[in-house]
Amino acid sequence: MTQQRHLHHWPKHLPRHLTVPETTLGYNLDVSALRYPDKAALVFYDNQISYSQLRKEVEAIAGYLQHECGVRKGDRVLLDMQNCPQFIIGYYAILRSDAVVVPVSPMNVTDELVHYLADSGAVTALIGQEVYRQFRYLLGTKLEHLIVATYADYLPGDSDVTVPVFVSERRLSASEPGLVTWFDALKAGHTPRPQTAQTDDLAALLYTSGTTGKPKGCMHTHRTIMTTLVGAALWEGVMTDSVSLATAPFFHVTGMQHSMNAPIYAGATTAILPRWDPEIAGYMIERYGCTHWANVPTMVVDLLAHPSIEKRDLGTLQNIFGGGSSMPQAVAQKLYDRCGVRYMEGYGMTETVSQTHMNPHGDLRKQCLGIPTFDTVSTVIDPQTLKELGPNETGEIISSGPQLMQGYWQREDANKEAFIAFDGNVFFRTGDLGYYDEDGFFYIADRLKRMINAAGYKVWPAELEATLYKHPDIKEVAIISAPDERRGETVKAVIVPTDKAKGSVTADDIVSWSREHMAAYKVPRIVDIVDALPRSGTGKIQWRTLQEQEWEGDHNEKADAAPTPKPTKAPKHS
Repeated sequence: MTQQRHLHHWPKHLPRHLTVPETTLGYNLDVSALRYPDKAALVFYDNQISYSQLRKEVEAIAGYLQHECGVRKGDRVLLDMQNCPQFIIGYYAILRSDAVVVPVSPMNVTDELVHYLADSGAVTALIGQEVYRQFRYLLGTKLEHLIVATYADYLPGDSDVTVPVFVSERRLSASEPGLVTWFDALKAGHTPRPQTAQTDDLAALLYTSGTTGKPKGCMHTHRTIMTTLVGAALWEGVMTDSVSLATAPFFHVTGMQHSMNAPIYAGATTAILPRWDPEIAGYMIERYGCTHWANVPTMVVDLLAHPSIEKRDLGTLQNIFGGGSSMPQAVAQKLYDRCGVRYMEGYGMTETVSQTHMNPHGDLRKQCLGIPTFDTVSTVIDPQTLKELGPNETGEIISSGPQLMQGYWQREDANKEAFIAFDGNVFFRTGDLGYYDEDGFFYIADRLKRMINAAGYKVWPAELEATLYKHPDIKEVAIISAPDERRGETVKAVIVPTDKAKGSVTADDIVSWSREHMAAYKVPRIVDIVDALPRSGTGKIQWRTLQEQEWEGDHNEKADAAPTPKPTKAPKHS
């Protein structure tokens, strides 16, 4: 029987069951716009956009998608932008047109975008102007319609902050067939057709990788996304007069749910940063009274270390939430001493559109995933025998709940491996090795799947290896993680060059090539060129041997400075 001991630590002010609205995500914006038409929905470098204006522009872009781009119900539409008003408008416009939003990282390069377009079947994209160079050669071949947003269009006439160059760039002219500027799409003034989407219709394809080379699309409906955004608002106390500081990227589930969708549901305000900047973050917290902030721990480190923060008033902060990597205890204490707020850690993944676990308000434990959230059941099993394990026994964490994806897009093979029938329910196999203690709190011990977590960005070695094998001078490659004092861990490539390239190809060559063929956060920070890779008796490359040597060597040399190696056995917790 799956364990329920965590219910003894359930927050007393919250219900155990969550009744999710039987409406679409777009209806959340409609309601907030009707309730609070003149209230600031968004703040972008001191430019405040009201809920009525936000909804008006969502309608206009949705109308353009339908009437000019031919978008129909169920069509997939790519969304590739930094955090900005246009991302939010585009996200809800795609949904308003009964289509499916496909958000991707603006760090992706053309090679990666080709896969997202081909796999999803999207022929229309809404993009930021700074990534246009990655799309220009796809228009007319892989893409039929491209709407290009200029961030400067939403800047205020006057501001006390210095705006990054990529945000202040002037609008480009649109002259190619199929290309239109965001400005002109709005000016067209189209009205969308009545919405027909239902709660259980597909709303988003959220891409993630895994043990295979190419990213897979997680199919999420309006209902699955609604589950974690409503749950986030309740658990974190997001209310009408809350102000969320949005530094986590909207294309990722943490930023999407906690910094964008939950505030819109609550009628709250979102203060947007396109890219992380600790100085501007401090300004926004003080100037607009930010109350909520979803982030990764490295952002907290940067904020507290920035000289300008000493004179900032951060007293309005009420809830600071994060996931993706553990918050170091010393940093958590410094945050509390400075702001009077305990850092709340959580756990989730793209397949569950953010949280499956959260730490309860009255018992925020450090380096802890928390307890299963509303209507979520989690346990730990032996990954080989599938037998359920007891407290403090390490195995694979599995979870069941209403936030589970409907499956991977057109990947029945992956679906068979991802789900398991257990205790009368369908559970998702997370691939994370962990355990729960006597109180029902969950902890990570190791990873069953190969994945590198670099400052909150998930990097899947198999995907990088598949890309690097295209390099003409690489014979063999293994991607592993290496300790990094700031990022926690970073990407390392161990390369065997071809016979022809031996003695000539360098680490800098590999890094330079990688920058042209993969997103910046995936590029190996360390490259070792070796004569051979360790192999098993059957000839398979033993990446885990390299991984263990990397972390054990670092631990032996810098025991005090480096992160400790990932444990294979769970320690006891009282």
